[in-house]
Amino acid sequence: MNSADVLVNVFMPAVLAAVAWWLPSLTSPTLPFGVRSPDARADAPGIAEQRRRYRRQVAASGAVLITVGVLVSSVFRFDMPGVIPLLTVAACTAAYSRARVAVMAAKRREDWYGGLRQGVVADTALRTDPERFPWIWAVPAVLICIGTTLVGVLRYPSLPDRIPVHFTDSGSADRFAARSIGTAFFPVFTQAALTVLLLALTWLSFRARADLDPARPADSARRHRRFSVRTAISLLLLAAFANLSLLAGAWAMWHSGQRVSPALILLPILAGLVAVIGIAVRTGQGGSRLPAHDGAVAEESTGMVRRDDDQYWRLLGSVYVNRADPALLVQKRFGIGWTVNFGNPRGVVLLLGLILAPTLAVPLLVR
Repeated sequence: MNSADVLVNVFMPAVLAAVAWWLPSLTSPTLPFGVRSPDARADAPGIAEQRRRYRRQVAASGAVLITVGVLVSSVFRFDMPGVIPLLTVAACTAAYSRARVAVMAAKRREDWYGGLRQGVVADTALRTDPERFPWIWAVPAVLICIGTTLVGVLRYPSLPDRIPVHFTDSGSADRFAARSIGTAFFPVFTQAALTVLLLALTWLSFRARADLDPARPADSARRHRRFSVRTAISLLLLAAFANLSLLAGAWAMWHSGQRVSPALILLPILAGLVAVIGIAVRTGQGGSRLPAHDGAVAEESTGMVRRDDDQYWRLLGSVYVNRADPALLVQKRFGIGWTVNFGNPRGVVLLLGLILAPTLAVPLLVR
C-alpha cells in the first residue's frame, strides 16, 4: 500500500469526517447549523436531535468512504487522486444541509423570535484598547523561509541543467525543467507568498468585527479577545508547518539523486491542520467553548437577544451579503474563522486579490 495513497484515500477522509463531526460543538449554541436562534432555544430537544442525526450520518458516510479508500489503495489499486476526500466533503455537506433545513423549518413553525427584544451591541474598547497581535508566533514561519532560501543559494551552483519539478507517489522524479531562478527557487517564492498571505489574513481577521451577545456584552467581549489571539496563533503555526512541507519539497528538487517520501512532504502541513483544529476545538467559534467569566464577576443578562439576521446569509449559511454592513470580514456561522462580506465592495476586491495573485504569479515565476 503506497503511503501517499493512504494519506489521500484514508487519512484525509478520516480527518475530514472527524472535523465535520466536531463542527456543531465548535459553533455557538445560538447558531445551530448556521441558523440564528435565541438563547432559550439553544438546548431545545429538536436541535439536539438534529445534532445527533447529523453526527450519525457523518459517521456512517465517513466509515463507508474510509473503507472504500482502503480498498482503493490496497486491493483494487485504482488511481483516484482526491476523489475520496471530495466525496467525504459532499457527504458531510449533504448531512449539514438536511439538518439546517430541519432547524429552519422548526424556527418558522414555532416563531422562535416572537415577542423577544432583539439588539446589537459593540465594545469600543476592542478598538481603543485592542489585544496585541501575537507577532512572535510568526517568527518560526519567517525563519523556515529564510533557512530554505539559504539552502537554495548554497545548492544552486551545483544543480544540474535540468532539475525535477514533479514526483510520483513513490518519490521518484517524473518531470524536469531547465534550471533557472524561477524553477529552482519556486518553493522559496511560494513560502514567502504563503507567509505574507497568512500574515495579512491573520492581521485582518484579528481586527474583524466582534459578534457580541447583547445579553452579556462584557462576557462575550472577553471571549472574543481570547478567541482572536488563539485563532491568530493557530494560523501563524499553520504558516510554519506549511513552510516545512515546502522545505521538504524543495529538498527533493535540489537533491534529485535522493528520494523523499511524499509522506514526509505532506505530514508537516497535516500536522499544522491538526494544530488549527485542536485549538479550534478548545476555543470554539467566537470563543463559545471558553469560560464565560474568566475570573470576573458573572454578568447579569440584559434580557436582549442577538438580532435575527438569517436573511443576510446565503448558500447554506456560508456566504454573507449585507450592503448596509461596513464590516470587511465577519465570523463564520458554521465552522471556524471568518468569511468575507460580499455586500462590501472592498471584501469582493480582497477575495479577488487572493484568488488572482497566485494565479498571475505562478506563470511569471516559472518562465
